[in-house]
Amino acid sequence: MTDTTTPQAQWSVTVTPVIAAITTLCASSALAGVIEGMRWLGYAGIAVMVVTATGLGLRALRTPTLVVGLAQMAALMCLVVALFTNSGILGVFPGPSAIEELGEVLRRSVEAVQLGVPPVPATAPMLCLVVIAIGLVAVLVDTLAVSAGAPAACGLVLLCVYAVPASLADDLLPWWSFILGATSFAFLLAVDGAHRHQQWRNRPALPGTAAGFGSPSAMVSVALVMGLLAGALITGIGTVGSLPGGSGGKGGGGGLALKPFTALRGMLDQGTNIELYRVRNLGNEARYLRAMTLPRYDRNGGWTAVDALPDDYPADADLPPAPGDDGGGTITRIEIEPINSPKDLWAPVYGTPRRLRDIPKGMFYDQSGGMVYSRTPRQLGKYTEDADMSQPAREDLRLAGNDFSEIDQIYLTADGIDPEVVALAKQITAGKPTMFDKALALQQYFDRANGFEYKTQTDATSDENALKDFLFRSKVGYCEQYASAMAILARAVNIPSRVAIGYTAGFQSGDYRSITTQDAHAWVEVFFPAQGWVTFDPTPLTDGRTFVPPYTTGDPSAGPETSVTEEEVPTGAPSTSAAPREDPVNEQDPDAIDSFAGQEDTSWPWQIWAGLIGLVLTAAAVVAARVRRSLVRFAVPVVAVLATLTLFFLVAAVSWWLAALVLVLVAAAVPALVRAWWRHGRRHAVVTASPAAASAAWDELMAESWDRGATISDSDTVRTAARRLAREHSLDEPGKTALRTVVNSVERSWYGGQAERDPELAKAFDEVIVGLRRTAPLAWKARLLPRSVMRPRR
Repeated sequence: MTDTTTPQAQWSVTVTPVIAAITTLCASSALAGVIEGMRWLGYAGIAVMVVTATGLGLRALRTPTLVVGLAQMAALMCLVVALFTNSGILGVFPGPSAIEELGEVLRRSVEAVQLGVPPVPATAPMLCLVVIAIGLVAVLVDTLAVSAGAPAACGLVLLCVYAVPASLADDLLPWWSFILGATSFAFLLAVDGAHRHQQWRNRPALPGTAAGFGSPSAMVSVALVMGLLAGALITGIGTVGSLPGGSGGKGGGGGLALKPFTALRGMLDQGTNIELYRVRNLGNEARYLRAMTLPRYDRNGGWTAVDALPDDYPADADLPPAPGDDGGGTITRIEIEPINSPKDLWAPVYGTPRRLRDIPKGMFYDQSGGMVYSRTPRQLGKYTEDADMSQPAREDLRLAGNDFSEIDQIYLTADGIDPEVVALAKQITAGKPTMFDKALALQQYFDRANGFEYKTQTDATSDENALKDFLFRSKVGYCEQYASAMAILARAVNIPSRVAIGYTAGFQSGDYRSITTQDAHAWVEVFFPAQGWVTFDPTPLTDGRTFVPPYTTGDPSAGPETSVTEEEVPTGAPSTSAAPREDPVNEQDPDAIDSFAGQEDTSWPWQIWAGLIGLVLTAAAVVAARVRRSLVRFAVPVVAVLATLTLFFLVAAVSWWLAALVLVLVAAAVPALVRAWWRHGRRHAVVTASPAAASAAWDELMAESWDRGATISDSDTVRTAARRLAREHSLDEPGKTALRTVVNSVERSWYGGQAERDPELAKAFDEVIVGLRRTAPLAWKARLLPRSVMRPRR
């Protein structure tokens, strides 16, 4: 295979891939909105470097484009095996055991995506997903920008990198991520444009590009500023509705797009039990703490929130009575203290709230849904609720009637319920005279005596098929399945219902009740005219955490059961019970607390700092060499050493053995790098017409011939050596013509005493180099271990 590219055209296979890699890494910064800390960035950087290095190496060997792409994916696979498995062949190559182990890691990564609430901790499964995703993006961007020569098309790929975290995060993506991504992509386009103009014009630079409004850099800068202003003022970028500084639409609901059951399952499936709230003055009332209610049933997605909530009632004022509420009842003042609760849209409340104190400004009360919410996530401080905690009597519920004019008809909507489910609901409630008796029969249907079992490790789906499987076959689920199923059965027999999400009462610890992630729960609320929304919990918990209202026991004098006393330790699996402790916080994993609380760990390991220092020193050495050309000879080895150390420490932040591998690879590349530096220096002397231009051109031609295995004698004259070069490397006619021009220039310089610039030398020199590459391409061994470096000719 021959190479017809000019030295200037090598730009497209050297500089462009590096810029494309930087652009990919800058775009990956969008993941900062959904993954905690900055550890993942090191893994993403390693994936991008492996893909880019593989492409650079193979293109230098003139490998076909398809093979380059496949090799990049193979290299990425080896990296994933090396980082996330312990059974790879030689620790790197995938084998059956490594593939099986990697499959388990990917399974856990999928669970983390389905169940985690952004920002999620940077666990091994998430890091594995980052390496694979960003690595594949790097392959696509590298292929489009370099092989296809269409860097503009990379914008579609990079847009997907932003779209995924933007759709998952409740908050806006970091503003600096947009700046980095837009700037790097614009730079990629500018570099490619400059290269194309250079090829068209055959000039070292674009005319008029040094300054001025019409220069590419100026145009790119203006486009970037205009795009960011448009994003902030006009479009809706991100999940809240605009870029930082913009206003999020009033009816958007912010994080309402996040599936509430995802957060619920994420809390229940955590490996550690994290304290969220401390509640005082609740007394013996083991009541549920309600965060939000879900009124709408979708047969394809389960229970969801409404699209927009009203802002008629500020939460820090007197709150209006809810539907069915007469506004009376005894008031209990309850103090709720968030401990490690994350930023959220909701302020959980007990019973029927009458007034909230010390609640942040900008929070509202939804009279219909019984929720206190904000349009943007916020961290709550300690607040106080005046709540009506009274419970209706069984007979009052039986006499409530069926006048539902006070509530929105969305609570009665039963569209799309499967006929089999409707038939089951009618069968369960057959012969029940009142709506209360029907609701009680539906709750009692989910008893263990009917084969139902509580378990958190179940299918995460909540569509119609999952509902039927739960009701008629498996009968195994956790609170989501139980609450969803009962609410749907109630709708099927014209009982207004909704699903509530919040927490059980936790356990008593000193003067407060401790509510943890293991207390996350879902239950059903049924509307009774003149009585309001009444709690029914069909989930068959056995650890004492279930609230059993007196109207469901048949004993009017029976008070509500307490969840867990200080002396009792519930039995059962750790994932389904919250065992009391004297100080639950002290026994928790601090890292887990921080991760759940949304307190991003921004501390970097010392290797990162060392790498950043090395990067600064490298940049300083480059700037010094640019300012004073006389320092170039000394700056090059300094820059090489500093760059190697920088790369070593940055990679070491991920893996020490991988850093050692980097040193080995750099050491192996030293001969080729030295040869490239000599080649660059000699060509620079030729192009700039320095006094030593002729000597530099001849030395480089002899070195190229020596690298190709030619025999050169010191006794040969210039013309004899030139004839030998043309013969041994089968130089074609254009190459021979250019070689004669070089020989004439060398002879005039050496023997003719002519020191003036030869305008034909640079063009002829480039043509000879291209001719050698065309007729005698270097083998891969000669590229990696050039003879002129390993065994320099004396």
